[in-house]
Amino acid sequence: MAEGIPGGQAVRFWERLDAAIGRLELALMVLSVALMLATAFAQIVLRNVMGVGLSWSEPLVRYLVLWVGFIGASLATREGRHITIEVFMLRPSAPGRRYLAAVSQMCALVVCALMAWAAVKFVHDDAQIGHRTFLDLPTWILESIIPAAFAVMSLRFLLRTILALRRDSDLQDPPPL
Repeated sequence: MAEGIPGGQAVRFWERLDAAIGRLELALMVLSVALMLATAFAQIVLRNVMGVGLSWSEPLVRYLVLWVGFIGASLATREGRHITIEVFMLRPSAPGRRYLAAVSQMCALVVCALMAWAAVKFVHDDAQIGHRTFLDLPTWILESIIPAAFAVMSLRFLLRTILALRRDSDLQDPPPL
């Protein structure tokens, strides 16, 4: 994808890193969904058959939903399937669309970077307070997906911005990553 783009080696490095992160995210997503299903199924069976339940299953499933949501958002960003506003992309020429795409990616980058910063503060504050959840786990560990996902999305929007700006003008639209 980065062939013929100035600074292509650096871009290719970030593309490879992004692909590796994407594979890790996909594995975490599959593991999280499988664990959610297994935990919910075990809880139903234990309650209906044996009359007992797992006290930690509901909080675990809540945190797994959090992880699946943020990992899903990050994967959607990687694939270019995030929410976009394309009203301004209807009229301009190909170079104009390219620059508008870069501006759009930069806006998303700023929002995600600010959210990552706020999430780091949130997780740090939670760690300082010392909240704990099921199985006496510190909540900040389970909440760490929030700043991590926003940071990864920020990097992906940065890569998409660079690719949009460096694209040859004969390309109509920058392809999704």
